[in-house]
Amino acid sequence: MVKTKMHFVCQSCGYATAKWLGKCPECGQWDSFMEELVASEKDRSFLPTSSGAKPKTIASVAIEKIERMSTGISEFDRVLGGGIVPGSLILLAGDPGIGKSTIALDAGIKFGNKGIKVFYVSGEESEAQTAMRANRLGISNDNLLIMTATDLPQILVQAQKENPQILVIDSIQTMFNSELETSAGSVGQVRDCTSKLLRFAKVTNIAVIIIGHVTKEGNIAGPRLLEHMVDVVLQFEGDRSYAFRVLRANKNRFGSTSESGIFSMEEAGLKEITNPSGLFLEKKENPVSGSVVSAILEGNRPLLAEIQALVSKTPYGMPRRTAVGIDYNRVNMLLAILEKRLGIDFGTQDAYVNVVGGVKITEPAADLAVVAALVSSFRNIPIPTGVLAVGEVGLTGELRRVNFLERRIKEAAKLGFHKFVVPKGKLNFGQERITGIVQVNTVEEALKVLF
Repeated sequence: MVKTKMHFVCQSCGYATAKWLGKCPECGQWDSFMEELVASEKDRSFLPTSSGAKPKTIASVAIEKIERMSTGISEFDRVLGGGIVPGSLILLAGDPGIGKSTIALDAGIKFGNKGIKVFYVSGEESEAQTAMRANRLGISNDNLLIMTATDLPQILVQAQKENPQILVIDSIQTMFNSELETSAGSVGQVRDCTSKLLRFAKVTNIAVIIIGHVTKEGNIAGPRLLEHMVDVVLQFEGDRSYAFRVLRANKNRFGSTSESGIFSMEEAGLKEITNPSGLFLEKKENPVSGSVVSAILEGNRPLLAEIQALVSKTPYGMPRRTAVGIDYNRVNMLLAILEKRLGIDFGTQDAYVNVVGGVKITEPAADLAVVAALVSSFRNIPIPTGVLAVGEVGLTGELRRVNFLERRIKEAAKLGFHKFVVPKGKLNFGQERITGIVQVNTVEEALKVLF
């Protein structure tokens, strides 16, 4: 008899060892090893294998024009680079309950209404539950097929029979291959199922969308190899306490990774936001202290965000510092710059900074707005409405330029802003004329202009 070989695999990173270990030497995770069967025979796949492949020169390869399939969701198409490429493998990842299944099913309905055949397989919901959600999203036709299954070989057999143009797997963590003696969702199962779906997509030229969950650390569940195998990695992000969602491309072999799509979660499903700047701005009849508007970038798209600050005298010996939507350490750095360069004493003041609407700012372009909001709240002097503050603040108190400054100013001008406090430098708006731009060198000059 052939002896069955087993090994232990880390469920976090995929590291394999012959014996069980308490701590993974690769990623440092504790108690993450599970016993799995070592594959000792060749993959028994029903798919045909290519034979007679020979090396070719680049000049001899015939380049065919790729016809993308538009999803009918402009924000989704923007991130994909114009639509879905036939034969591609797309990974859509995000936190549980963020709307991954909703956007995939919504795209399937719109594909079906355009005459594109879609096969939607759910391993998490029954067919009745999937149909109820589809009816809530819109009216579908016979081009959208749904099925509840977790046995991947059976799914691929049905996909070959139906021959759809798009196959959706929801989710990859629920798929199971009986050739492996491990539970669904393990590293071995996720890796093997993704490998079979990749081969299926390339051989049949059927585009495959797989939905993946994200762990509490923010990583896609399963080994990192999963992201290297697929053609496109889409990250669906957002705070479930707020309505908006952001779709980003972390990897895209067929387009740019700098685009982003913004959606709003409504009762009828996800609604795309074509002008998101107004979504994050609070309309106020009278200006209040501690509120400043800045322009940030979501991919290549400028976005206006309101930054609020509250500075009050602390009742404790140690002042509190709280930052929501912006890096906590960066807020502390800006407070130190204000103390050193402008002589403002925050040593006895609690400081709270919040970005309205649940937006998360990761770039330094909002430094000037944070500084202005802190000083405005400290002095209890409001900044007039219609004023935009953009710029990175250096440790010496100078104001540094940020990327795509012209694009940010244009977006603010469209929404009625009339004064723009920005770092000094050459601006090129082409034939378009924008007035009210004030260029400054330092934070001190900027605050004099703002107040």
